[in-house]
Amino acid sequence: MKIRKVKSRAKLCVSCLLALVCVVGIVISAYKIIEWKIDSDRTKSQEKEVQTIAEVTEKEDDQKTEVVKQEKPDPKTGPYWDYIKMKLIDVDFTELKQKNSETVSWISVSGTNINYPVVQTTNNDFYLNHTFDRSYNEAGWVFADFRNSVDGNDKNMIFYAHGRIDGTMFGTLRNILTSGWLNNVSNYTIRTSNEHENALWQVFSVYHIPTTSDYIQTSFLSDEEFQKFTNMLMKRSSFNFHTNVTGADHIMTLSTCYSETERVVLHAKLIKRSAKN
Repeated sequence: MKIRKVKSRAKLCVSCLLALVCVVGIVISAYKIIEWKIDSDRTKSQEKEVQTIAEVTEKEDDQKTEVVKQEKPDPKTGPYWDYIKMKLIDVDFTELKQKNSETVSWISVSGTNINYPVVQTTNNDFYLNHTFDRSYNEAGWVFADFRNSVDGNDKNMIFYAHGRIDGTMFGTLRNILTSGWLNNVSNYTIRTSNEHENALWQVFSVYHIPTTSDYIQTSFLSDEEFQKFTNMLMKRSSFNFHTNVTGADHIMTLSTCYSETERVVLHAKLIKRSAKN
C-alpha cells in the first residue's frame, strides 16, 4: 500500500509540475502577444505622425536632373525607358529632423507599403528596437547601415528594417517574392530623397536566403571588385529582371527577416538623380 501511495503522490507531483509549466507558458505567450500589440500600435501611431509632418511631393525633371549613363543600355522596348520618365519624389526634411536629427533619407518602394523616413546612427543595433522618436520599441524603424554615407557616392547603400507581420516597416518587402509583384513591371522601382538629391532606382535582384553577410558590403577597392559583387547578386536572384549592372553603377540594398534563419533581400541600381542644392 505504501508503495502505491508513493507512486500516486509522484504522479500527482508530475501532473502538477506539467500543469504549472503549461500555465507559465500560456502566461509568457500572452505577455508576448500583448507586448507585440502595444509595439504595433505605437509604430502605427508613429507612422501617422510622420506622414502628418512630412512634406513629400513629386517633382518634374529640370536642368539638375541626370539620367545615369548606361554602359550597356537596356533594349529600347524595355521598361527602363518608361522608368526614367517617372517623376522623382522630393522631401522637405525640416520638421522630420526636428523630430529626429538622425533622419537621413526617405524611401518609397513600388508595390509595397514601404514609404518611410530613414534614420542612421553610429551602429546597426539601436534602431532594431527603437522607433522614429527614439523611444524603445521592438518594432524598430527603417535605418541605413552606419558605414554608409547618404551623399549618393557609396557603391552600395544598405537599408534595414524588421519584416513585421502587420505590414509595417519592411513587413511588405516579402511581396517581392510573389508572382503578383513580379508580374507587374511597374513595381520594379524605388524612389528616394535626401538632403542632397532625389533619386530613382531600378530593381535587378530579389531573393530570400539563409542569413549571411556576403551582400552587406559598402565599399570596394575597384570597379572590377564591385562588378564581381553585383554578378553574384544577379545570379542569386529568384527572378530575371533582364537588367544590366556594371562596375560603374551605384546600387541600393534592402534587407529584412524572412524567418528566424532567413532574409529577404532586394537590390536596385541608380538610374536617375537630381541634385537639390
